[in-house]
Amino acid sequence: MRADLRADAIRSAALARVPHGFFGRRGGVTTGPLAELDLGRRGQDVIGPELAENRRRVIEAVSPGAALQTVYQVHSAEVVTVREPLDDRARPHADAMVTDRPGLLLGILTADCAPVLLADTEAGVVGAAHAGWKGALAGVVDRTIDAMEALGADRARIAAAIGPCIAKGSYEVNDAFRDRFTAADMRFFVPARPGHHRFDLEAYVAHRLSQAGVGRIEALSLDTYADEARFYSYRRATHRGEPDYGRQITVIGL
Repeated sequence: MRADLRADAIRSAALARVPHGFFGRRGGVTTGPLAELDLGRRGQDVIGPELAENRRRVIEAVSPGAALQTVYQVHSAEVVTVREPLDDRARPHADAMVTDRPGLLLGILTADCAPVLLADTEAGVVGAAHAGWKGALAGVVDRTIDAMEALGADRARIAAAIGPCIAKGSYEVNDAFRDRFTAADMRFFVPARPGHHRFDLEAYVAHRLSQAGVGRIEALSLDTYADEARFYSYRRATHRGEPDYGRQITVIGL
């Protein structure tokens, strides 16, 4: 797999007025099974040269000169308001960030979970959320919207985009998984083999955004599991018994 000079950013029409990008695995310098644009930290306190270069390419593709901010993601509904650069060696445990400050680029890592970007351009407030099933069920997008409103945003003006994530056709779950959701949520599950179902994570996240009153929602409908050439996938790596998996990044700024 060739390492291109430019990171491959996917854009959302809903967020056309703000710097942003949903990145896959193309355009980085990582070698081996995790080539090319792997952004995974794997507990590293000090960023190595490959990760540093991949981060630089992401920044250059979206907002040259910006300070990339990330958190220690734990599949929660915790949200951090970022008003100055975070200490990279002591990143807060959270799964979403919001800011109203130019020059800060909010970054979320995923490998099947849904990355969600949000912006109220009139208020000058943006947010980024990591919405796996646990975080989505716990209300991470709802709390991100609340945090944006605390900075002056209006949920009716917010535009949101749901980036590459595992699609319903690739996401088989069991009865115990489905039973964590409410009866009203059963529309996001379809029967599979006995005792199993296929879960539409993207549609569920879109539903939570809609229920929260977000004015515009765009789902990119890109399947991380099925498109190996373009995206990393935790579930695909697990099914193959691979020792590790790459992480792609999604970013937004002002």
